[in-house]
Amino acid sequence: MIALSVNLNKIALIRNSRDTTNPDVRQHAQMCIDAGADGITVHPRPDQRHIRAQDCFDLAGMLQVEFNIEGNPVSGPRKSERPGVGDYPGFMELVREIRPAQCTLVPDGDGQLTSDHGFDLKRDGDHVAPLVQELQSLGIRTSLFMDPDPEQIRLAAQLGTERIELYTESYARAYQRQEDLDAVFARFLLAAEVAAEEGLGLNAGHDLDLHNLPRFATIPGLLEVSIGHALTVDAIRIGLAPAVAAYQRALGKS
Repeated sequence: MIALSVNLNKIALIRNSRDTTNPDVRQHAQMCIDAGADGITVHPRPDQRHIRAQDCFDLAGMLQVEFNIEGNPVSGPRKSERPGVGDYPGFMELVREIRPAQCTLVPDGDGQLTSDHGFDLKRDGDHVAPLVQELQSLGIRTSLFMDPDPEQIRLAAQLGTERIELYTESYARAYQRQEDLDAVFARFLLAAEVAAEEGLGLNAGHDLDLHNLPRFATIPGLLEVSIGHALTVDAIRIGLAPAVAAYQRALGKS
């Protein structure tokens, strides 16, 4: 069965738009779990514009499901410019202290609106390899955010990571436009085949929604999807618990 990990970034973004604790990130995490979510994902960035470092500690102290922290491992410490918001300790320092079940390394820049590409391991492999080894030494399952590129996926396997997370925006865009969908989907099928050949576990995420998820869920070997933006939008429309249930059904669960 494919695990659904709910990304809480947009819940935190709504909270941060005001000087308030509402909506409460921990409360919404529990609501997702009570509704059947298999895990919780957060992506803390140095500017703390949505999930903050303190949220990560708060969640780690209450979650009874898999906790996945994702982010750029080279993001260093940053002083907070907002009263009442603690400083950002740096991504790797945060993960070292919390030790989540899974850490997904993502090559996004501090100024990016959202993640928009996977690792280029020809360029960055020598830097990423010791990070993977360190995380594994701490008992943290490691996943690398990757494009559906067979050559890059093979390089990921050589670094020793347990999983990769396929960046699915190209699939979501093709599905929405109904242009070249079969060809794009075939790229992800091939990527999944290569991952299986290399002994890699397979996660996926980015712009997956209730419309495009059922087809993507047929990808062989898919273990986990992390979904935040679309699920939050659907929660506004139908409620959080029904939205989580709807995404589980889209994954083929009763």
